[in-house]
Amino acid sequence: MKQSPVNIKNKRATFDYELVDTYTAGIVLTGTEIKSIRLGKASLVDTFCYFVKGELWVKNMHIAEYFYGSYNNHTARRDRKLLLEKKELEKLQREMKTPGFTIVPVRLFINEKGLAKLVIALAKGKKQFDKREALKEKDDRRDMERMFKR
Repeated sequence: MKQSPVNIKNKRATFDYELVDTYTAGIVLTGTEIKSIRLGKASLVDTFCYFVKGELWVKNMHIAEYFYGSYNNHTARRDRKLLLEKKELEKLQREMKTPGFTIVPVRLFINEKGLAKLVIALAKGKKQFDKREALKEKDDRRDMERMFKR
């Protein structure tokens, strides 16, 4: 049985943040949530991660309600627990104490076993001039590609 590849990206993450380190985390989901993700009905816009009692949680991740879900359908924007190894959690918690760092979700996908995974990144916020510089580099790269295609 061939499943459609689910690959939901957070495009703002690379624009607003400088990604320092990435991790792949599992997510604790309900039945209707995984069904919605398999249909591609999820969004990572305005999401972020935070720690509560040594556990990592993702906030604001939107997973649309499952169309065929009955009374036990899930809430679209509830907080969801992320699953990482203890060493990774401790390292992330140490890094978060440094000012200017945050944890942002970058990509949501389904692996070969059919499990939903979230790629998160330890990120440092970019200043306004860094964002302008990134846009200039992107435009320059596009112009160079156009020149070489001719």
